[in-house]
Amino acid sequence: MASTARTPLLRDGTGRRALGGFFLSGMLFAFLGPVLPAWGYHLHSDHTAVALYFLFLTFGIYAGAHACQFLVSRTGLQKLLVAGSALGCAALVALSFLDGPVAPSLRMFALFAVGAAGAIVNTAVFHAIAPLYEHDPASTINLSGTLFGLGCLTVSLILANTLGVYTVPSMFLLLAVIPFYFVISYARGGVVPFTAHEMPPFKEALRDFKSPGAILFTLLLFFQFGNEWALASWLPLFLIQRLGISPAAALLLLCLYWAALVAGRLVAQALLPRFQHSRILGASVLAAMFGCFLLSMTEMMGGAIAGIVLIGGGFASIYPLISESIEHRFPYYHPGFYGGIFSLGLTGALLTPSLLGFIANEWGVGKVMILPALGAVMVAVLVLLIWLEARLTKEGR
Repeated sequence: MASTARTPLLRDGTGRRALGGFFLSGMLFAFLGPVLPAWGYHLHSDHTAVALYFLFLTFGIYAGAHACQFLVSRTGLQKLLVAGSALGCAALVALSFLDGPVAPSLRMFALFAVGAAGAIVNTAVFHAIAPLYEHDPASTINLSGTLFGLGCLTVSLILANTLGVYTVPSMFLLLAVIPFYFVISYARGGVVPFTAHEMPPFKEALRDFKSPGAILFTLLLFFQFGNEWALASWLPLFLIQRLGISPAAALLLLCLYWAALVAGRLVAQALLPRFQHSRILGASVLAAMFGCFLLSMTEMMGGAIAGIVLIGGGFASIYPLISESIEHRFPYYHPGFYGGIFSLGLTGALLTPSLLGFIANEWGVGKVMILPALGAVMVAVLVLLIWLEARLTKEGR
């Protein structure tokens, strides 16, 4: 049954268009980090506004995910994909008018809309690929993550090559072309089929708190997502102020981070059938941990490049393998919605970039990479604890 569901999704045009939504959501989620130098936040030490920008983007992501879950069975995926793409386009156009000495609160509301748009598209596409996910969780999340990473890489490349060449409003209008293209693509495409997934009852989700494995998985999601987005969000400002490089060069190094993530997912996809998944996960965690410490301590360009490559390559396969483990042990888990206790891990991790803003405001941008380094250590510890808990549970049966 799984194989028959897999073939139409890969060969049918509507399935391919739906998968493209990961590219769009990646672009919308990741654009704030590289746009901060364009707004001039690398020139001063007051990062309270930056922290609030990430906070409102997170609120938008959370609201958009829940709105999509509520509307998906009422409107269908096609209308949600069109609406999410249109909202993203409108929000980027609005930000093009908010350049210069404007009240940060105006940008916050636009960033809320950007986050909601990205979450609507992302959640809708996850619903569309449910047959593939149920057949092969790790490979499906890897493919989705690759497209998502390409969206993150693309927005960073566009901003790196237009910063200082075009005005900031022109940069936002250029970015708005991408979601506008998706509006047309989804509006002209056929109906995107999906199978509705109901969120588990609250009492059922609470039962998972009695399971040490579920709690460990939640903490692992928290630290892993927190590490990924902390680095992606603050890397440009950190490199500019720590190494003294130009904003354009810092954005190119951010592109290297996303490229390493995408390349790592492709390599992991090739390795999954040939090696034990536990060994791949262990190697990935160690590489990411070493890269985080190297980046947090380096004061040279070479050390920064090596750390970025290790971190991106190490992070690449951690989430797909975690999702695979979740699918086997918690059958109701589905990546298309924030449900159960996993909402704590996912939502809490999204708050990490905002937390780093307050840390940077208090102790300087140079300290923001310490938290991801400590988070990488926690991921390594949690992987070991999860492995030990699984062994003990298996022996106890």
